[in-house]
Amino acid sequence: MSVWGKLADRYEGKENEKHKILALDGGGIRGILTLEVLARMEEMLAEATGGGSAFRLCHFFDYVGGTSTGAIIAAGLARGMTAKELLDFYEDTGPAMFDKQFILKRWKALYKSEPLKKELQKVFGAETTLKPDDLECLLLAVTRNQTTDSPWPISSNPQAKFNDTVRLDCNLNIPLWQIVRASTAAPVFFPPEVIRWDPKDDSKAFVFVDGGLTPYNNPAFLLYRMATEAGFRLNWAEGEDKLLVVSVGTGAAAAVDEDVEDPSRGLLENVAALPNALMYAAMVDQDTNCRLVGRCVNGASLDREIGDMIPREADGKMIPLSQDLGRRFLYARYNADLSREGLDALGLNDIKPKNVQKLDSIEYIPDLRKVGRKLAKEIKIEHFGSFIS
Repeated sequence: MSVWGKLADRYEGKENEKHKILALDGGGIRGILTLEVLARMEEMLAEATGGGSAFRLCHFFDYVGGTSTGAIIAAGLARGMTAKELLDFYEDTGPAMFDKQFILKRWKALYKSEPLKKELQKVFGAETTLKPDDLECLLLAVTRNQTTDSPWPISSNPQAKFNDTVRLDCNLNIPLWQIVRASTAAPVFFPPEVIRWDPKDDSKAFVFVDGGLTPYNNPAFLLYRMATEAGFRLNWAEGEDKLLVVSVGTGAAAAVDEDVEDPSRGLLENVAALPNALMYAAMVDQDTNCRLVGRCVNGASLDREIGDMIPREADGKMIPLSQDLGRRFLYARYNADLSREGLDALGLNDIKPKNVQKLDSIEYIPDLRKVGRKLAKEIKIEHFGSFIS
């Protein structure tokens, strides 16, 4: 029997066919912004592919991965949920999942059931695992193993070394909700997640914190590597007409707090701002890597020196995709600039940057949705090149 289970027809022996990857950034409740982009993308692809109301993003994308809040969304998509269903989930449960509590209450949460765990079990199922029969496409969740002080990207690829079902510590046996919970355990916001990989071996119990505290808060380049590098055992073909990587962010917020250097601020206040700074730095680095190795068809300017890195003719027009430039993959990036200038450029002069930059801006979900809908207008069906069939 194939290790791919019900997904065998889609994946087994298909290494040289076209494949599509969807990468989703971390960013707390700002995942609402991502979901608005995905909802529009889902509508456009349903129409372009003739999928109709039955279409799901997991039908188009072969590998969906995310970090932190992106892992929640990726897991939902891989389970067959629509972007609209996940939007409803975030609106209904966002306050329970992301609302900041007094630090003492967070410490108490270490010793009793907390809201995020309950919500994840409800939406994904308490017994759902990473096994192919529990998913509709490949899934990746980026976590950070605090015990070993290292990033742990956990994939559902059944061919991967640590997904061999003969292993007692096989990744595929871990409940999906717990993998996602491990990826979202942001310091100060949530307590760590402890996962026992092998119930009979205490040395295989590890403490996990937010995957956003790794270089892969934007997991796009990581997903490319895990799909093509031989060691990961997928061995997908590379090329502009063979591999598509679509990356969706939760908004760029380089400076969340103008008072960060105020000497009157306490240590805890400054520590709470660190995750956002780390996520921003990782986002830019991974995005730049993708544009360097891949062929970028959409994305905001990275900086004033290298611009957006979209290949152009001498007259400034984008080189047509019919002209193969020999890049490793086709790449599209959608992310919003949450600065004053960025929001103004989107025509959102009424939205205050500080209201949409923080990871726990629960009361400003309507504003985040507005930003997401504006950003979604960047999507063009041409960005998907020859991958629309």
